[in-house]
Amino acid sequence: MAPLISVIIPAWNEEDRLPGTLLAIERACRARSDMRCEVIVVDDGSTDGTAAAALPRADRVLQMPRNQGKGAAMHAGWQAASGSVILFLDADLGETADQFPRLLEPLLRGEADLVIAMLPPAVKRGGIGLVKKLAKHGVQALCGLTPAAPLSGQRAVRREVLERCGRRSFQGFGVEVGMLIDTVKMGYRVSELEVPFAHRETGRDWRGWLHRGKQCLAVGRALWRCWRKPVC
Repeated sequence: MAPLISVIIPAWNEEDRLPGTLLAIERACRARSDMRCEVIVVDDGSTDGTAAAALPRADRVLQMPRNQGKGAAMHAGWQAASGSVILFLDADLGETADQFPRLLEPLLRGEADLVIAMLPPAVKRGGIGLVKKLAKHGVQALCGLTPAAPLSGQRAVRREVLERCGRRSFQGFGVEVGMLIDTVKMGYRVSELEVPFAHRETGRDWRGWLHRGKQCLAVGRALWRCWRKPVC
């Protein structure tokens, strides 16, 4: 029987772009007879119509009572999932979400336990790379791996990796870094793969800098937690 892939989409105020993302995922699933998919959207306390936008195409919609951050939403999603492979995708990928089967190939071939997508270069001029450098050097210092895309939210992982880790969830935007470090520390195989996903880019306005500031704090907390309480 084809493996069941649980697609987890954490979403906060994404009523505009989420339908296009879900439609692209549905299109890709129908085109592949060698996999079965369940799609779970986790509405992380949105104040818009995110949950309503998800209902027509998602197999399940979880609504958090309040905004708890990306890490908590991802944790709630995979805990509710049934698949042996968990695929995390951002809600704003739009039509490029149909590229997700590429991310699964190394897992389905038995070559990796965690696969992280490397996205094409940003079109819009963004930050100065401080958060990415913090994440990259922090991961290298704590587990020896030098990742190219430590912050990428597009990733596929075997369920057993998440179950064996035993942690609840890392806070906010530090979840990707924490997951990566724990996976390597537990001896699992990590692969990074170029996938032409595209999502909303943050510019150099105040919203962009605020986002990067929150991301930097979350990554710092995740690195601190991994250093103080290593998974093994």
